[in-house]
Amino acid sequence: MNKNRPKHLALLKIKLPLPGIVSILHRISGLLVFLALPLLLLMLQYSLRSIETFTQLQTVLSHPLVKLALLGLLWAALHHICAGLRFLAIDLHYVRNLAQARNSSKVVLAVSLALTVFLGVKLW
Repeated sequence: MNKNRPKHLALLKIKLPLPGIVSILHRISGLLVFLALPLLLLMLQYSLRSIETFTQLQTVLSHPLVKLALLGLLWAALHHICAGLRFLAIDLHYVRNLAQARNSSKVVLAVSLALTVFLGVKLW
């Protein structure tokens, strides 16, 4: 057993492996999506209420900072879906060893970023 293990739980000082980082990002992205749902439903309600509120919402959504926030939310949703599929594969024993766990973590990060860039360019 390794005796040089850290004796503290300062997460900023511990070097996490890539699967651990993906796991933490999965939790953070899930929280972001959960907290954004009421705002997204409110925006849907405003867009369907009348043509005036739809136009006002379009004006607000055309601001670059709002677009950037929505792009971040898009990444959170896509990452949460990709990482969730990875965790389902782990639960179904498709991922059986550490090398597969690392590779699937790399795939999750690459796919979620690629989809975010692709959809962000399409929607911007």
